[in-house]
Amino acid sequence: MDKDEIHLRRLPAAAPWGPHGDSEFHGVDFLPDDLSEAPDETGMRVNKKYSCLPAEEKGIHIINIRAIEDIGYDQHESTLLNSLSKNPDADCKYGLYFRDGKRKVDYILVYHYKKSSSGRALARRTHHNDTSARSTKQDHPLPGKSVQLEMGESEPPADSHEDDKRFRREEYEGNLVEAGLELEHDEDTKIHGVGFVKIHAPWNVLCREAEFLKLKMPTKKMYQINQTHGLLKKINSVIQKITEPIQPKVAEHKPQTVKRLSYPFSREKQHLFDLSDRDSFFDSKTRSTIVYEILKRTTCTKAKYSMGITSLLANGVYSAAYPLHDGDYEGENVEPNDRKLLCEEWASYGVFYKYQPIDLVRKYFGEKIGLYFAWLGVYTQMLIPASIVGIIVFLYGCATVDENIPSMEMCDQRNNITMCPLCDRTCSYWKMSSACATARASHLFDNPATVFFSVFMALWAATFMEHWKRKQMRLNYRWDLTGFEEEEEAVKDHPRAEYEAKVLEKSLRKEHKHKEHRYFPEEAANKWRQRVKTVMAGTDKEKLTWKDRFPAYLTNFVGIIFMVGLTFAIVFGVIIYRISTAAALAISSTPSGRSSVRVTVTATAVIINLVVIIILDEVYGCIARWLTQIEVPKTDKNFEERLIFKAFLLKFVNAYTPIFYVAFFKGRFVGRPGDYVYIFHSFRMEECAPGGCLMELCIQLSIIMLGKQLIQNNLFEIGIPKMKKFIRYMKLKRRRSLDHEEHVKKKQRYEVDYNLEPFAGLTPEYMEMIIQFGFVTLFVASFPLAPLFALLNNIIEIRLDAKKFVTELRRPVAVRAKDIGIWYNILRGIGKLAVIINAFVISFTSDFIPRLVYLYMYSENGTMHGFVNHTLSSFNVSDFQAGTAPNDPMDLGYEVQICRYKDYREPPWSENKYDISKDFWAVLAARLAFVIVFQNLVMFMSDFVDWIIPDIPKDISQQIHKEKVLMVEVFMREEQGKLQMLETWKDKDKKKGENCNNHSPRLSRSHSGSLSSCHSYPLDV
Repeated sequence: MDKDEIHLRRLPAAAPWGPHGDSEFHGVDFLPDDLSEAPDETGMRVNKKYSCLPAEEKGIHIINIRAIEDIGYDQHESTLLNSLSKNPDADCKYGLYFRDGKRKVDYILVYHYKKSSSGRALARRTHHNDTSARSTKQDHPLPGKSVQLEMGESEPPADSHEDDKRFRREEYEGNLVEAGLELEHDEDTKIHGVGFVKIHAPWNVLCREAEFLKLKMPTKKMYQINQTHGLLKKINSVIQKITEPIQPKVAEHKPQTVKRLSYPFSREKQHLFDLSDRDSFFDSKTRSTIVYEILKRTTCTKAKYSMGITSLLANGVYSAAYPLHDGDYEGENVEPNDRKLLCEEWASYGVFYKYQPIDLVRKYFGEKIGLYFAWLGVYTQMLIPASIVGIIVFLYGCATVDENIPSMEMCDQRNNITMCPLCDRTCSYWKMSSACATARASHLFDNPATVFFSVFMALWAATFMEHWKRKQMRLNYRWDLTGFEEEEEAVKDHPRAEYEAKVLEKSLRKEHKHKEHRYFPEEAANKWRQRVKTVMAGTDKEKLTWKDRFPAYLTNFVGIIFMVGLTFAIVFGVIIYRISTAAALAISSTPSGRSSVRVTVTATAVIINLVVIIILDEVYGCIARWLTQIEVPKTDKNFEERLIFKAFLLKFVNAYTPIFYVAFFKGRFVGRPGDYVYIFHSFRMEECAPGGCLMELCIQLSIIMLGKQLIQNNLFEIGIPKMKKFIRYMKLKRRRSLDHEEHVKKKQRYEVDYNLEPFAGLTPEYMEMIIQFGFVTLFVASFPLAPLFALLNNIIEIRLDAKKFVTELRRPVAVRAKDIGIWYNILRGIGKLAVIINAFVISFTSDFIPRLVYLYMYSENGTMHGFVNHTLSSFNVSDFQAGTAPNDPMDLGYEVQICRYKDYREPPWSENKYDISKDFWAVLAARLAFVIVFQNLVMFMSDFVDWIIPDIPKDISQQIHKEKVLMVEVFMREEQGKLQMLETWKDKDKKKGENCNNHSPRLSRSHSGSLSSCHSYPLDV
């Protein structure tokens, strides 16, 4: 066996947590009994990784190959035997256990292989079962070269890539065995061409990794949770009785009065933990997490660089890697399991009114996913009071619409106010009373209650953030995550496989510059291995600098600027569409067509915006991921944060740019009659309706928000996954043979899970809710019903996501987390930005400030009578520019000499005609003053709410302190027990010595050796 090869293969297992290092530091007491009697097992594992060993030797790796040709009898005989004997698939619970029915499957690796001739099949069997086949693998040259099989039959060049993948798999699986895992292969499945590697972590590996990961496990010590007393206790009991019908029927959700003391697992302190049932001490979520950590840490160096599981998946060596679901969730004879319970009590639309079983979600999916659903539940609960207040504000607008003097004046046909044309030549003069419906509708959202609602929503956002922080602390205490910072620091520094590959490539390039040697062909393999081994030892010193990443940073900057510019260009294109369509519809011969121009243009433009936003959302998500990948962040945490930042920036701009345009830019740069502003010298900038742009902003916001939620929820989250699943099913059905036994045989658990959609992370779920949070808070002054629609959407969204996680997705690897990460900072940023935006919406988009200014400065009788006339300026039609006057000036039936337009300008009979009037500056000063006062007042109130509500509930801080005190007491008692034992031994030692002196006083001097042995004997025992 080649020494270089052995050394290179052992490289990943040289970590201090390897199985050999484990036995050196902690002894064989924690290994299986038969392992302590097998001193040559280390050599056996290295040299005979793929030999079939007896099943009784539980500590030794076993690989069973379930191919029919490997068993030794033909298919007919096997069918007969299976019909007479017990179903072997039922013994292993259809894939949940190894073939022996005892060892639980903790993780699955999936790979593709090509069905070959009998000669190749025999070679594969020989390769697995014969120890001499190991030498064939070890003498394998550089990946990509053609390989000579043991049968002496050369492989065709087309299969060299498949052989390369097989050799990498064999080396990687061998390294997994060296790390202590047990593997079992299965290629005899209903999915042809797909093989499965079942992974089991034995007890000693679980203990070793739990100690390394500092997993907090419950100890034997239990303590009483502090209960409320007096009035609070009665209130809590009443609340529990009232909410009992909406509580899920789950054991984990019931209020607990006692709690087990938790402590980071340690093999030296196993006596502290309740190990009476070792099979259930580490649950399936913890077992899969431990195995995944080993998979990430283990590498294979057969490739040009060291490859971990992520690189192996990316290069197609393995096609998938996932933990198994606990079992089926539907059927008649399904055994009770957590998945079935979650499906019944959580992932069902029939229980939409119930609380979520968050503790069971955390137990099954891990803390990170549990925190997402807990946050979504808190957010949905907090939307209830916001929705109620929003409905009250809307109803107030409905109740006072007939008392609103400005809208009554606009609808009064006796005023006979003639307005200037909305476009050149084709548009004619029009009556203000024709915009009556728009004015009345605007009052529903533009009334004094809107200002109150904006202040309320700003305080609501601050209260929501504080409420979530307190809820998060309660969950951290309940889930034993209170001391998670140190563990998080240790885990997050683990570099990503792509980063390590880039660093290795840089190191090899640097080495190549320093040493330019020519290698002979026959020495190339050994020289390459030596180089990889040398460079891998020095990769810790190398790192990627800003110079290495500068091209990626430049690409990111240019790409993001281009995408933002593309969004602006699309919004500008929609503006051109609105202007041109309005001009085209104005030529319509029918009066009804001319009267509905504004509504038609607005509705169609918003629908175009909605379609573009939904398409660009998906495009920007892919582009943000690609831009993050080329940056090559070092850790998974860095990768996720950079991806979230880019995706949020692009999607935020995409979703809100059309709304920002309507809110702050539309109608601001129109000009005046006779001196309009034109785009491309032909398109006149569009104006706001007589009632203001707030109504149009409301329409834009509601259609985009509702359309985005409905289409993305129903089409993307339900339709597309089902379509992918159907396509995958049809492909597998097409490849499946028509053998009767294949159809009758029940699928294994890992086969069923393989057909599910892979888990793509929580970023899309969070992003959807964060954008919705922006709709609810940023422009809530223009749409008070936004919280109500968000609430209705979220009630469905929770059950939709739950159903997707339980039934549509493969089980994700459980990830520990104590908070929602960067999303919390984004939420706080949106909350602060919402105060500023709402201040500007109230000041500049609505007519709230002009009404106040008119009421207190210009009104003659202290009422709003005359407000509409005050906001309109006059224009002499003789001052129209040549070619811009209406083609049909007599459209209203009379000749128009003076028309009106909405602005604060001097009349045509003034000396400075058409100049900005003093009223404009008075209103502008009032608007700016309101923005400053509103912003600072609301910010102060939000910060006050933040300060007055403590982040950690008082009872939780007391319980955390109590846990620390109890843990100190446990260790103090343990130390006292040790001291008492030592003192007992010393007392026994003294008595023995005195007995020796009393029985043989004369011999005490001459035979001091026997006396010393008398003293030392009890201690040795």
